[in-house]
Amino acid sequence: MNMRISAGGFTERSLEIIRELKHLEGPMLPILHAIQDEFGYVPEEVKPVIASELNLSRAEVHGVVTFYHDFRHEPAGRHVLKLCRAEACQSMGSDQLADRVKQLLGIDFHQTTLDGAVTLEPVFCLGLCACAPAAMLDDEVYGRVDEHCLSEMMAEVRR
Repeated sequence: MNMRISAGGFTERSLEIIRELKHLEGPMLPILHAIQDEFGYVPEEVKPVIASELNLSRAEVHGVVTFYHDFRHEPAGRHVLKLCRAEACQSMGSDQLADRVKQLLGIDFHQTTLDGAVTLEPVFCLGLCACAPAAMLDDEVYGRVDEHCLSEMMAEVRR
């Protein structure tokens, strides 16, 4: 993932991605995911390129990017911590867990710490309802997250 790239580089690489995937049925989501995988987020200057290549309005592309919570508008931190916000996790204390994480990191959901270490994101189910509350740090999923587990995750992201 190359986060420092010129606007022209975004456009050039995005065009390659779009042209590789636009033959798919319903290509916008695969294109947006591929662009985010490449750059770490969906750059604003890429939206008109996608719109033009798919014969859509910029508003249609923007609407899809803003509708789905998985798409980022700026690069994520070195670590991404996702906290489940679904009902099963809420019933097992995820709201208090989220409050504690926000306090420890000094950020809210959809924000990144000033040192660029952690981006905090809500997620609306990790599929661990029986092990609630659940979280995901980078690609590792945690169930039954408590203060001890939270302390271990915080130590990991601060290394």
